[in-house]
Amino acid sequence: MTLSTHRILKLNALTVAVLLSTQAFGFDPQGEDVTYQVGDESFEGYFVEAQGESKGSVLIVHDWDGVDDYERERADMLAEQGYDAFAVDLFGQGNRPQEVEAKQAATSALYEDRERMRELTLAGLTQAREQGAESATVIMGYCFGGTVALEMARSGEADDIAAYTSFHGGLDTPEGQSYASDTPPIFIAHGGADEMVSLDDVATLASELEEANITYEIGIYSGAPHAFSVFGSDRYDERADQRSWATFQKWLEEML
Repeated sequence: MTLSTHRILKLNALTVAVLLSTQAFGFDPQGEDVTYQVGDESFEGYFVEAQGESKGSVLIVHDWDGVDDYERERADMLAEQGYDAFAVDLFGQGNRPQEVEAKQAATSALYEDRERMRELTLAGLTQAREQGAESATVIMGYCFGGTVALEMARSGEADDIAAYTSFHGGLDTPEGQSYASDTPPIFIAHGGADEMVSLDDVATLASELEEANITYEIGIYSGAPHAFSVFGSDRYDERADQRSWATFQKWLEEML
């Protein structure tokens, strides 16, 4: 078993506790679900226009539940701050896994096929812009989605990206990949008590970004576990969520 595979399995196994403790919550979506095609496959994301004149766009990559009300609510929050927001779907229309094994399968398939991971993210970015989102974009994600955001940062395949952001996501750089010196700035929000992604992993990433001379910022929130920003979970840490979100807002204002 490779180190990367071991870390993926560790992330999947430990996230089970988060999922089992997450409670459903409801809200009134301000945007709309959008069905789109990637080849012969159907996908369903969520788009909401900025309130007032748009400052730019945010592409949200979901965690291993797929696009649900968590991503929709975050998108609405961003729209209230003046950003077009699109929650991209990487699993496919109707594929919103509920059982742990199904969630593991959905994410593992993309961890093992990074080309497809990037292709589907780029397709979502294209769809966001077709919906009218401003071209200048920050790509961000939660947990699995944070890993995807960093995958896109290393690839450099997306156009007109102002910055990347990962909230409690995986930070490993796969073998054979690296960060180019012209990679847009990166913001990492990490829980100090995260048992899935260690502080050593954070330090390793910081060293990589320093070596590549990339602008970055890392927020480490004491006592916050993995998935600290997930509403309704017993892992939710209000202080870490509010402070990281405030930093992210300042980050958006600076980058877009």
